[in-house]
Amino acid sequence: MAISWITAFKVIPWGDVIEATPAIVRGAKQLWSKVRSEPPAPPAEAIADGTPEQRLAALEARVQHLSDELHASSELIEQLAQHNARLVDAVQTLRVRTWVLAALVVVLGLGLVALAVVRAGG
Repeated sequence: MAISWITAFKVIPWGDVIEATPAIVRGAKQLWSKVRSEPPAPPAEAIADGTPEQRLAALEARVQHLSDELHASSELIEQLAQHNARLVDAVQTLRVRTWVLAALVVVLGLGLVALAVVRAGG
C-alpha cells in the first residue's frame, strides 16, 4: 500500500498544484471576506415598508449583490474544477502505470517459475 501512495505522489503534477494554490486560496479568502464584511440583506419587512421606488431600489441592490456573489463563487468553483481535473488526470496516469506494473510482475513471475522448472529438470 505504501508503494502505491509513493507512486501517486510522484505522478501528481506538484508544480501545477503549487502554482494554482495561491490563486485559489486568494479567491476563497476574498469571497469569504466579502461575504462576512457586507451588511446583511435588509429583512423583507424593511423592504415592504418603503415607497415603491425605495422597495425597487432595495430589491435591485439585493439582486446586484447576489449577482456579484454568484460571479465570485463561480470563478472560484471554476478554478477548483480545473485543479480537480489535473488531479484526476494524474490518478488516471497512476492507474495505467499500476496495470502495466502488475502485468510486468505477472510476466516476471511466470519467467521465474519457468526458470525454476528448467533448472529442476536439468
